Amino acid sequence: MLNYKTNMLNLPQIILKMLRTHNCGILNINHVSKLVTLSGWVQKTRDLGGMTFVDLRDRYGITQLVFNMDVNAPLCTSARKLGREFVIQVEGKVIERSSKNKNICTGEIEIEVSGLTILNKSKTPPFTIEDETDGGDELRMKYRYLDIRRTPVKENLMLRAKVASETRKYLDAQGFIEVETPYLIKSTPEGARDFVVPSRMNEGQFYALPQSPQTFKQLLMVAGMDKYYQIVKCFRDEDLRADRQPEFTQIDCEMSFVEQEDILNMFEGLTRHILKAVKGVDLKNFPRMTYDEAMKLYGSDKPDIRFDMQFVEMTDLCKGKDFGLFDSAELVVAINAKGCANYTRKQLDELVDFVKTPQVGATGLIYCKYSEDGTSKSTIDKFFDENSRNAWAKKAGCKEGDLLLIMAGETEKTRKALSTLRLHLANELDLRNPQEFAPLWVLDFPLLEWDEDSKRYHAMHHPFTSPKPNDIEKLDTDPAAVRANAYDLVLNGNEIGGGSIRIHDKTLQKLMFQHLGFSDEKAKDQFGFLMDAFEYGAPPHGGVAFGFDRLCAIMGGQESIRDFIAFPKNNSGRDVMIDSPSNIAEDQLTELHIKLK
Repeated sequence: MLNYKTNMLNLPQIILKMLRTHNCGILNINHVSKLVTLSGWVQKTRDLGGMTFVDLRDRYGITQLVFNMDVNAPLCTSARKLGREFVIQVEGKVIERSSKNKNICTGEIEIEVSGLTILNKSKTPPFTIEDETDGGDELRMKYRYLDIRRTPVKENLMLRAKVASETRKYLDAQGFIEVETPYLIKSTPEGARDFVVPSRMNEGQFYALPQSPQTFKQLLMVAGMDKYYQIVKCFRDEDLRADRQPEFTQIDCEMSFVEQEDILNMFEGLTRHILKAVKGVDLKNFPRMTYDEAMKLYGSDKPDIRFDMQFVEMTDLCKGKDFGLFDSAELVVAINAKGCANYTRKQLDELVDFVKTPQVGATGLIYCKYSEDGTSKSTIDKFFDENSRNAWAKKAGCKEGDLLLIMAGETEKTRKALSTLRLHLANELDLRNPQEFAPLWVLDFPLLEWDEDSKRYHAMHHPFTSPKPNDIEKLDTDPAAVRANAYDLVLNGNEIGGGSIRIHDKTLQKLMFQHLGFSDEKAKDQFGFLMDAFEYGAPPHGGVAFGFDRLCAIMGGQESIRDFIAFPKNNSGRDVMIDSPSNIAEDQLTELHIKLK
């Protein structure tokens, strides 16, 4: 009998002992003859006439149960009636399996069951609880609590927990202090729309949920905390894609009395530590390139460098041959697809069709084959003879058997289109191994970017990013040329972290606000608290924020973050499991002083 007077602190331990002595992933050949009690979910049953086998599953693994008609017919009959996902408790003896299963950790043993208790029955699940399920994304999200029972999703969440644990281990060892910052804050422009929360006690006023803890971590530096971190929820009300969520998690960090190099070294160390601890991967080099170099060589500020295929600018070799597309182009640029000269006409036509899709937006694609027999042939041989094609080959490093793919047009648009083609081709050629990890620092971003809609400059990162000291004077004369003291950490073609050295001087921060179109009144209203803090001895400081969900996804070999979040939203920002967002009662609206149209 359970003693209800037992100290409540001991209650979970007592229950654990009553309902199971071991979990379903721990028993092995060394436990043979041991009497055990297991609890879990029925994965499947197999009736073989005289014997019935049941796979019992919990978070830790699967253990096979065996029921024998000759030994205990009523018990075996009961086992045959078990449905999928029934929650059961069994008692029995560990015995050696005659037919061993090397694919599971308990595959050398099974449980000869002597007692069976049904703890809870289950309806037939709406999809199979298997590694490969028949449930579509929306159905799986509606029944996410069932989806999490599946090993791939469960392992993704366990990987996430491990990454969080190792992050804390590293940062704690480096002297960082974990500090929580508020979720109910003031609406500030940080690049995306805020989620707003009405205040009942302050009529007509609203909190905002943080897009990041940016201003608070800067205030912590002013407060003398020196090294801060937080694994923190952030919120952005923006249009969603498969790799975006309205609420997401960051590893948010800030350091005082540092320069850019200090931060890069510190977070190279964090990345190395996590990859080693979680995946057993030793990262050697963290190459660096400027934003301008990345755009010129890859057409992207987050290039995937697991494979080569760098851009080669061909403008000087292609103009002046009376070929209109090239002659009118601002940029002619190519990639060398090594070993692809054997592509068929159908395959080449598919590439042309791909670049014409809306997601790429190119008008066409020129190609030139360099055959194994030493000849070459392009789609524009009428305009470019063999000598011209050989000049292309020399500049692009094409050898016999290679395929040169050329695009032309306006510089930014053409680079973007070729970058998309590069990744598409790499996927076709299996050049993006998810178990290979290639980090890269991208440095010296532009401080400002031009917005055509508003006809003014916006901060590329945020308004608190410091310009390069030598570029400050260009703010008045050539804003587009001003470089930021900013850096992104890229992993396998995904930005996993980004940050900057911050402005810590009120005068410079005020100048930055002016160039971003803030009036003195607007700057004071939205950021007066930060400007005031800078007058009380703000240290030089800088930091970085890692996209925690994305880091986990990449380490898990996937590009979408959804399966690394316990309860994600769909592409419309809805939680279809709990049906949120939803309407609220009229009296709640009245309390909040809100009237719906």
